[in-house]
Amino acid sequence: MSRLKITAVSYLNTKPFLYGLFQSGLDQKLDISLDIPSECARKLVSGEADFGLIPVVAISEIPNPIVISDYCIGADGPVRTVMIYSDVPISKVKRLYLDFHSRTSVKLAEILLKEYWQVSPELIPAQEGYINDIQGDTAGIVIGDRAFSLSEKYEYRYDLGEHWKNMTGLPFVFAAWVSRKPLSQKFIQDFNLALQKGLELIPQLIALMPSPTQDFDLANYFKTQIQYNLDTPKREALALFLEKVNQDAEVILSFQ
Repeated sequence: MSRLKITAVSYLNTKPFLYGLFQSGLDQKLDISLDIPSECARKLVSGEADFGLIPVVAISEIPNPIVISDYCIGADGPVRTVMIYSDVPISKVKRLYLDFHSRTSVKLAEILLKEYWQVSPELIPAQEGYINDIQGDTAGIVIGDRAFSLSEKYEYRYDLGEHWKNMTGLPFVFAAWVSRKPLSQKFIQDFNLALQKGLELIPQLIALMPSPTQDFDLANYFKTQIQYNLDTPKREALALFLEKVNQDAEVILSFQ
């Protein structure tokens, strides 16, 4: 029997899910690829993966997308890994580099710039090494594990999860487990149980892994700043975000 091909975000916030898959043995039924968010999206859209933990902006590009899990990568306020860094206040930013790792974060920033901050800096697609060019009135979106080491470097730090919450009153979903086709109910059940196991084993996982920075609180990050349950408020937030991103076309999203 061929293994299901899956793609998952390679960042720190995904580690509990991966730990659960390996501890449960379900990894033996899967061909797992770890990628940056934009590559996760590309693989699922192209059909190179059967399902994956993908940035939610890519959902609209998948024919008949199906959310297959009760779990996600979300936040209800500050998330610490989806940031705009700047030397000047957002109102004085003239240019903004767009992190090439995730279009979800870019779209979220564009929504906040227009609807929340009501500013319109020049948006610049970033290339590798762009972080070195964040200075003066040129700011940058930085996502993922790279954001940890920059928290003390810049005077102005804008957490996009926090400001989405301020604007909408809702949490935010950065990535969800999405399939291109229906999967068996038995597999869905086993998959959710494996993810749940990983979340339950977070204390064990923390004991096995180093912190990204010397004073970083892994327990607080995994249990407070990242929220893994795809509950009703997060589903409402996901629908609202997709509506804002795809104003000209309705995205029909199924849950299995």
